[in-house]
Amino acid sequence: MHTMQTFSFGRGVLVAGALIVGIIIGYVAGNSNGYKRAEAERTKVEEAAVEKVATDAAKAANPFQAVNPLEQVEANPFEKAKKVLNPFE
Repeated sequence: MHTMQTFSFGRGVLVAGALIVGIIIGYVAGNSNGYKRAEAERTKVEEAAVEKVATDAAKAANPFQAVNPLEQVEANPFEKAKKVLNPFE
C-alpha cells in the first residue's frame, strides 16, 4: 500500500508540473502575441502622427498658399480701353 500512495503522489506531481508548464508556455505565447499586436498598433499610430505633422508643417511653411480672390473673374479691363484708344478698329 505504501507504493500505491507514492505512485499516486508522483502522478499528482506530474499533473501539477504539466499544468504549471502549460500555464507558463501559454503566458509566454500570449504575451508575445499581445506584444506584437501592440507594437504594430503603436507603429501605425506613430506613422499617422508623423504624416499629420508633416502635412501641417507643409501647410504652415507655404506662404504662397493664399487664395486669389480674382481667380474666377474673366473680365479684361483693357478691352474697353483698347476700343477707345485704337482708331483702326
